[in-house]
Order: sequence, then structure tokens, then C-alpha cells
Amino acid sequence: MRDADQALFYKPPMTSAPLPTERHSRRGLFIPFIIVGIALALWTVWWFWLANEAKSQLQTRLDRLQASGWSVEHAGISASGWPLHTRLTVKEGQFIAPSGHGIKAPSIAAEANTYNPLHWVVVADKGLTLVRAEKGETLVAAKAIRLSLTGIRQRWPNVAFEIAQPVFTPAEGAEPFPLANAELIQLYMRPHLTSSTTPGDDVDIMFRLIQAHGREGGPVQGFAQNGELTLQVEAVVEKSSALRQPAAAAGLLSAWTANGGRFVNVKGEMKAGESQAVLTSPVLNADDKGQLEGEVQFKAVKPLAALVGLAGSHQGQPAERAAAARAAASAPQGGEGEAAQDVELSVLFRKGRTYLGPFALAPAPKLF
Repeated sequence: MRDADQALFYKPPMTSAPLPTERHSRRGLFIPFIIVGIALALWTVWWFWLANEAKSQLQTRLDRLQASGWSVEHAGISASGWPLHTRLTVKEGQFIAPSGHGIKAPSIAAEANTYNPLHWVVVADKGLTLVRAEKGETLVAAKAIRLSLTGIRQRWPNVAFEIAQPVFTPAEGAEPFPLANAELIQLYMRPHLTSSTTPGDDVDIMFRLIQAHGREGGPVQGFAQNGELTLQVEAVVEKSSALRQPAAAAGLLSAWTANGGRFVNVKGEMKAGESQAVLTSPVLNADDKGQLEGEVQFKAVKPLAALVGLAGSHQGQPAERAAAARAAASAPQGGEGEAAQDVELSVLFRKGRTYLGPFALAPAPKLF
């Protein structure tokens, strides 16, 4: 075949030409960031709403207290803690009841998890001051002062109050405080559990005082024989709704007492120095000055030391101390050492005094 004919049928070899590249969209890379941004924006809106709502409700409650006769002062309420916590801080707070009792604190902070606004923890991290009407002020310094509130939608929330390692220092010119210090003070409160599904008007409470020391020459120091006092008492508070009423000038518990409020099913344990006791009482109430009234039965071991110490404490008139000493001497003692046995004593709180038989031992305990 001629070269010309071959040229007609010649086809050049196939070569691999580069294919045009396909460009992928990068919009998918931004989708997770967009979702996170939207979620963060919604969470921020929720946080600001919750913080403003909590702040508004707190201010409303303080306004109600002030309208009912309380003295309420503070240097402002601030909100912080975004994004995981909602924290309200009250600076230079002063909350005094019409009776003259109350507290002061340089700073009180209430905090809740933003995702669980029904559980609040209140902390006074710079200590506080107890205001005791005509008795003056007592400074309270502690390792921790905190209050936990849960179930705030209930008629009565669950309350846990704790002061760790408090030290009590009376202000200049104030009356001495019964306690000098303690390892721990706790108060628990919850709605009283009944078989009925309808919430009642009663509240369970428990008070614990752990390794407390009394002030020099005071009744607690004498009762504990210069040692430690540990006390745990629990009871049911009846007519608890009356505690929500404004406190009259006569005392913080006057409205509650006037409406039939009382403590029932009282029981507890006590250790004062070498003395120990188990106590029970079917009913106790408080007078309009906050002092206990009623009868308490004690089953005690070595009660003599506690009674003698209480009688010899620096309180009351000489005649009262002499009467207390006679009461201590006349009380059954139950032996000493291995021969020590439980003895039963009946202590009566009446008209502001504590009686063992016909003898007045000391002033009746005050609840505030």
C-alpha cells in the first residue's frame, strides 16, 4: 500500500487527557458550627431570662418583707455565672424583723445550675452578723455558712442549713452570746410525711449542735463542765403556715404561737462533758419572747456534773444560783463509774425559767 493510502487510514494513538476536576461544596463543614451557635444563642437567651426572673422574684420578696415591717437594706443585687450557673449576689445586706432580730452580711450569694433552677444554694462567704434586738450584735466567722433549698415549688421546700466551725464574737457593748464556738451547726427542714397525698401544714425539723463550747462563765460552759456540748433534737412543727405571717415586735415566733403553733413528738440525744441523756417531750411551744414552754423527760447518765455546772454558772441572782445548787444536790445521780445507771429527770420550762422540781435552774432556752 502506498504511503498516501496509509495516511488516509492512520489514526494517532489515544492519549489520556486530564479530566476537569469536580469542586466539592464546603458548606457542610460550617453546619456543626451553625448549630452550636444557634444553641448557644438560645441558651444565652434562656440564661438572661432566668437571671432576670430570679432577680425580680428576689426583689419582690424583699419588698414584701419591707412592707410587712422588716428593715431591708442592701447595696444592690447583681447577676453572674453565665453560662452554666445563675448566681445572684446581694451586697451589704441587712434584714431585720420588727422584733429587732435579724442578720447582716457583707455578701450573700444564691446560686443554681442554669439547667436546674429548682435547687438553690445560698452562701455567706464573708461571714455574717446576728442582730439580737436589745442584746446587741454577734459576729459569726465560719469556715462555711450555706443554705440549700430544693423542691421550691412545694408548699414548704426542703431546707438544709449548715455552719462549719463557727466562732461567735459579741460586738462592743453587746450581751455575751451563749456559745463561743462549735465544730458544726446544722438545721434540716422538710414537709411532714403523712399517709395522705394532700400536703399538710406540718414540717419536720432536726437541729444538730456538734462539739460546742460555751462562753466563759456562761450556762453552756457550766452545763458541759468546761467540756464540749453535742446535741441532736428532732420534732414536728405544727401550724407551720403561721410562720409565714409577719413577725410582730414581740418576737419572731409570736404569730406562730398565737395561732397554736407548737413542737410535737420531740426527741433527741445530748452529751455534755461526762453527762449523757436521751430526751423526749410530747409537746413544747414557745412564748411570745421565743422562750420554750413545756416539760421534757430526760433519761440521763451522770447528770450531777451537768446540773452542778449549770447551777454554778455566772448567771442570775445569787439566790437563784443557790436554789439551782440545791436542785442539783437533790436530784438522783445513778451512781458513778461502772455503777452508773440511767436516772429519769423531768425538766419544766415555764415563765421564762428552767425548773427541776421546785428549783429554778436557769433561764428557759430561747429559740432566737
